[in-house]
Amino acid sequence: MTSDVRKLPTGFGRLWTAQTVSSLGDGVTHAALPLLALTLTRDPMALAVVTAAGTLPWLLFGVLGGALVDRWDRRRTMWVADTARAVLLAIPAAAAALDALCIPLLAAVAFLLGLGGLFFDTAATAYLPDLLRRDPALLERANSRLRGAQTAMSGFAGPPAGSALLALGRAVPLLADAMSFALSALLVRTLPATPRPAPQAHESLLRQARAGASYVFRDRVLLGLALRPAVGNIAFLAVETVLALFAHDRLGIDTFGFGLLLTAEATGGLLGAAIASFLGRRLGTGTALTCTAAVEGLAILGLAAAPNPYAAGLALAVCGAGMGATMVLAPSLRQAIVPAHLMGRVASTSRMLSMCAAPIGAFLGGWLATTHDIRTPLYAAAGLLLAMTAVTASMTSNRRVEAALHAAAPDHPASKDPAQESALNSL
Repeated sequence: MTSDVRKLPTGFGRLWTAQTVSSLGDGVTHAALPLLALTLTRDPMALAVVTAAGTLPWLLFGVLGGALVDRWDRRRTMWVADTARAVLLAIPAAAAALDALCIPLLAAVAFLLGLGGLFFDTAATAYLPDLLRRDPALLERANSRLRGAQTAMSGFAGPPAGSALLALGRAVPLLADAMSFALSALLVRTLPATPRPAPQAHESLLRQARAGASYVFRDRVLLGLALRPAVGNIAFLAVETVLALFAHDRLGIDTFGFGLLLTAEATGGLLGAAIASFLGRRLGTGTALTCTAAVEGLAILGLAAAPNPYAAGLALAVCGAGMGATMVLAPSLRQAIVPAHLMGRVASTSRMLSMCAAPIGAFLGGWLATTHDIRTPLYAAAGLLLAMTAVTASMTSNRRVEAALHAAAPDHPASKDPAQESALNSL
């Protein structure tokens, strides 16, 4: 994709602010939840339950959620989801204040937060290309800024803040995240309206969901883009499930140091998001995606072999850089080539594949740590990432990416073929 000197619309600034505020709260909770769980148990499988619970909504409702988003007003879906999550976090905050926290409660809250995230993330993904008129260059710039802010807040500023707030009381980080959701909801309500998806008469929700899923599986570029995070999430959740225990037992890192370790990953993520457009222009989007995936696998291998906290922090920073670049290039490409009326379903199908893989990774990490060694999940994760890189490289090659962008161009006949769209919706 080429660079563009045009300015992003004013509405994007409010969307960026809303997601930045919410990401800060997410970062606080990202550090606080595993530490809260560690105060209740040191069983790796119990920790895996909490980690996996947040991903289960995508397994149960992912494709249907995308079909609903393609029917609903996307702006309204976002602020309602944020409001619901703000209210929900009051429950574990109250339980923490009353010393009534338990693993089942944390797992239930993680599940419901994940359900809210399903609707918000899918609606936001579908809303952005409408706001930017599906301009590939603007989408890349916008996703770079969104990803950079998300990484800075959820990874760089949030985790140390979460660790520090936890020292003030177990309810404090949860209340901070609730406030971030509430403020995000208020900001989202001020966003400009975009055209509501046209209703598709006489089509059931299940049929519409099936059409969106079929669109992903029949397109090699979209399938390749979906498989990368799916396999990646198995690997990353295997690591995340045991990371707090690995940091404490093997590296001798305390509570505050764990937040700093996550910050190192976020620092790399900022760099990766910042240079993503450069990599795409220099190497081509397809080759850049292959290179970043390989970097992630090698970095996790380095983390597994890290002899001290400094080496571990460096490995996580490199991994974060690969992830940051990937999370700019891949969504921008998807948003540029998918028709507007299918965007919610395609986005949710792709996200569902990645999120459904996450519980596998969480339980795999817990099982490998229990039956073998705390480093074993990290070595297994590195192997999975490198194998995935080799498998998907040809699916998202530069040649295939350029052909997909050409086909999606407004003046290209394939982008206006109603018979093709009708066939997809009738599947």
